[in-house]
Parts: sequence; C-alpha cells; structure tokens
Amino acid sequence: MTVAPTSATGDLVFRDATEADTEALVALIESAYRGDSSRVGWTTEADILEGQRTDPQGVLDVIEGEGSRLLVVERDGALVACCQLEHRGPHAYFGMFAVSPALQGAGLGKVIIAEAERSARESWGVTEMHMTVISVREELIAWYERRGYRRTGELSPFPYGDERFGVPQRADLQFELLVKPLV
Repeated sequence: MTVAPTSATGDLVFRDATEADTEALVALIESAYRGDSSRVGWTTEADILEGQRTDPQGVLDVIEGEGSRLLVVERDGALVACCQLEHRGPHAYFGMFAVSPALQGAGLGKVIIAEAERSARESWGVTEMHMTVISVREELIAWYERRGYRRTGELSPFPYGDERFGVPQRADLQFELLVKPLV
C-alpha cells in the first residue's frame, strides 16, 4: 500500500484490488465511461459507445491475472479511481483507468498515472508504458500527450460485435497505441 499526499484532494491510498472490490470497481468504471452519470466528468464515451465498459469477470481477470495488477485508489476510505498494470516483458500496459466523474478535473488523474508509472518501473524494471486509446478520443489522447505519451500511429481494430466492450454508435472506432519511456 502506498500513500501519496495531494494538495487540495487529500491523501490518496494505492493498493492492489482484491476479489471483494470487484462490484465496486465495475460500478466505478461504468460511471466514468458509460451512461448519463459519465457525462458529469470529461472521460465519457457515452456518445460513441453504449452498453457496458466491463463486467465482473473482466475485472476479476485483471485482478487474478499473471503479471497483472489492478490498483485501487482510495481517499478518506472511499474508492475514487483505479487502473490496470500488466507486465509485458520490457514494457507495462496501462489500462482500465477510471476516476470518479465527480472528481475528474481536480488533478487526481495526473497523480494516479505518475504513481502507476513509478510502480511499474520499480516493480518490474520496465522502460516503457504502453496503452491503447480509441483513436477518435482526441481530447483524451491530448491529455495523455501532455503527460509524455506519444502517438505511434499503430492501430488495432475495435472488437465490433463483442458487446462485453460496448455497443459502438459509429463505424470508425479503432485503438491507437500510445507509448511513454519510463527512464
């Protein structure tokens, strides 16, 4: 468990998720990306995807996966954010990043991603962080670029037809790989 002091936001506690966190994590992730509740924050995907973002099994797969961690972020005992870290040889994969919509824009995301990068570098000795972002999410990609990530132009298909990842509302969705050196 790591405690990171933050100015106006109070101390954040980082810990690895457990099976007991599953339902709360699904609710957090869904609230940050889908439905009307996600529109409170700026990370909503509600205009491009309907349906679910994840489900209990998807969250458990990350919690229990080999070389995988799901970091839970708490403030004052309440779950406020999470992110996935997965060890993939010389790099780590960053995903499943969610901040409570009511707290978005307060600087938590910057603190959380910095802690995730530090943790991956120190735990696994990785030299890069990789992530994939839906390529039409220009505002989100710009946010990651301000944190040192670069667009690679490497694209992969969105899993159309697999409703475990949502129901696309447009036909041009694909993922772009973003990379950041951690040295």
